[in-house]
Amino acid sequence: MAEEDYGTFVDWNLMGDLAKSSGPTKVDCKELKEFKQMARQGNWAKNHKLRAQVYQQLIKSIPCRTVTPDAEVYRDIVGEAATKKPSSHIPLPEFVDGNPVPRYCLKADAVASAHRIINCIAGQFPDISHCPSLPAITSLLLHFSKDEAQCFEHVSRMLACNEPGKRLLDQTFLAYESSCMTFGDLANKYCTAAHKLIVATAQDVLEVYADWQRWVLGDLPFSHMVRVLDVYLVEGYKVLYRVAIALLKFYRKHKTGSQGGQNQQQQDSGKIRADIQAFVKGIGSTVTPDKLLEKSFSIRLINRKEITLLQLTNEKSLQQKGITVKQKRRNVQLALNPDTFSSEIVSAKEMRDIWSWIPERFALCQPELLFTTSTHGCSLNRFYSHCEGHEPTLLLIRTTDGDVCGAFLSSDWEERKRGGNKLSYFGTGECFVFRLKPEMERYEWVVIRHPELASAIRPEGQEDSASSEGQNADESLQQPDKPPGDLSPFLATRHFNLNSKNTSMFMAGNFDSIIVGGGGDSNALYIDAELNHGHTGRCTTFDNPPLCKESFQISLLEAWGFQDTMAQ
Repeated sequence: MAEEDYGTFVDWNLMGDLAKSSGPTKVDCKELKEFKQMARQGNWAKNHKLRAQVYQQLIKSIPCRTVTPDAEVYRDIVGEAATKKPSSHIPLPEFVDGNPVPRYCLKADAVASAHRIINCIAGQFPDISHCPSLPAITSLLLHFSKDEAQCFEHVSRMLACNEPGKRLLDQTFLAYESSCMTFGDLANKYCTAAHKLIVATAQDVLEVYADWQRWVLGDLPFSHMVRVLDVYLVEGYKVLYRVAIALLKFYRKHKTGSQGGQNQQQQDSGKIRADIQAFVKGIGSTVTPDKLLEKSFSIRLINRKEITLLQLTNEKSLQQKGITVKQKRRNVQLALNPDTFSSEIVSAKEMRDIWSWIPERFALCQPELLFTTSTHGCSLNRFYSHCEGHEPTLLLIRTTDGDVCGAFLSSDWEERKRGGNKLSYFGTGECFVFRLKPEMERYEWVVIRHPELASAIRPEGQEDSASSEGQNADESLQQPDKPPGDLSPFLATRHFNLNSKNTSMFMAGNFDSIIVGGGGDSNALYIDAELNHGHTGRCTTFDNPPLCKESFQISLLEAWGFQDTMAQ
């Protein structure tokens, strides 16, 4: 087949260096691992015909449901209709959420072909209710298709993929919205500096992160996007997360360079969204396609299984809130109204900063004061009675020296009872400890920063132990299993084969103390039964320095819950 057959819709004047063909002319490869390596290396990146042939091979290998419309279906449906009315005059389906077809390097009239294909897909896939990435994917594949029918078949196979645990395109609002939440969680954990910048400058972080897919599928220049597509068709959806996080890192570098390290002023979220979009569209002037991929795959993310678990957890959280179809986005700042928020330890601004660290599925919850020593007294039993039944909780401590520290605790304190009288560790890797004064810093589960400490399967019978003040014992403790259907499967230790039991000691409590973080010679936080005396030191679980003076007196302690305002 002639090379120009794969360029029917391409305006070669817009292709730049991609219009030249060089390098290999064929790919002799059948194993997925080989394809993965070759895609990352750009083996077919300099030959348009070869890239088109590889895409065809990869898409044909996608496992699909039995009845998947193909090119012949498209020809039968469209047939004479294509000549009756220019398709660019036909509006795109509502499920693309107003996203236009990006032209990239298409001929001007080829956009009409994309419109025709997308409208035909809408008729063949009635279950699609929200798919904002479809215009970009259709446009991209049109560059490498010999005709509209072939492009239609390729897009259809991507939509009909039924391989367990793999998806290529979000097709419902629930899936799309949970992906935005998941991206926020990943950015929070693996792109800390850039996340801090967004929190400092945008009034609504969630609104900014809602654009994450569009950064990749829509805003990236064509030369960068096709290199992403090379890998995406081999490795799947996780590639989009990686590239979007890399873009966020580059954006942060760009902003800190242009601002010279000056303090950022908070702006309307729409301005931040437009600023990121402009940066991504112009990224070609500073970042090459290969440099973008190199940055994307240098990010050490938690494995695919954990990302999938997080996605499912966020979906479940949305379902429980009744958010399954598109509706007006609620501003996260409504949960932290400075006129109504009141704490004796932190200001509304400080609490908002803490809120930016918590998992996305709790971000729209209202902070609810459960316990404070100034009202309920210095009693560990009363602390438990007020906190039990709430998951997660936030612990805030102010010392007599004026230092402020605390912890985000993922599990219900009632779980401590499963160990009987034994001091038992429980919780998940979403727990973290932090300090606010004299300076703000968060310390997460060490496995997040060092994934090599764990693998995806945890042997049965592996157990951990808890300790009394600052000293971790070697005895083992049972990691209680949560009932099926509970929230927070993400980062549960049962999903990991941990190299050391000391890396999963999150939270523990009994009648005479509570502990956060264990392993090594100390605990991140130890608090006695009178809620009066505490100790802090470096622990293996969070790899944190002391959060304040190592031995401290508690001036005030507060425990906060997360009230679901959507359910009221």
